[in-house]
Amino acid sequence: MKKILVALMLFLAAASLKAQILTPVKWAYAAKRISKTEAVVMMRATVDDGWHIYSQHVADGGPVKTTFTFTASPNYAIAGKTVEPKAITKYEKAFGMNVSYFEHSVIFQQRVRLMSAGPVTVKGTLEYMTCNDEKCLPPDNVTFAVAIK
Repeated sequence: MKKILVALMLFLAAASLKAQILTPVKWAYAAKRISKTEAVVMMRATVDDGWHIYSQHVADGGPVKTTFTFTASPNYAIAGKTVEPKAITKYEKAFGMNVSYFEHSVIFQQRVRLMSAGPVTVKGTLEYMTCNDEKCLPPDNVTFAVAIK
């Protein structure tokens, strides 16, 4: 009976460890109104040590690049492309090419034209891929909503 109980406890412990999902990237959002008719939406990725996410500018055949898709709205219009800081660019054996990525923290910025004087909420989705020196996680999709007051 004691052996069965120990075996059951080991099985449950192993199952709970396997069920843990790696989430090395945390996203946070903010907005800053820069005039009555314009604002900047900021999307910040905080990346765990040893991991990185990829730039929006990755050549075909490489990892999944970070992309932002904004939901159309009569309350705002996207102005230009999403801006990112200078990325680290290095050769990655897994992809057989130079790739650009970010470690630790990165803030992406998107300008929006406001069509309404009152509060506006900018909505969208982002897709990104996370890798470390040993493995890559499947691409992840995240929805977001950022209030502009």
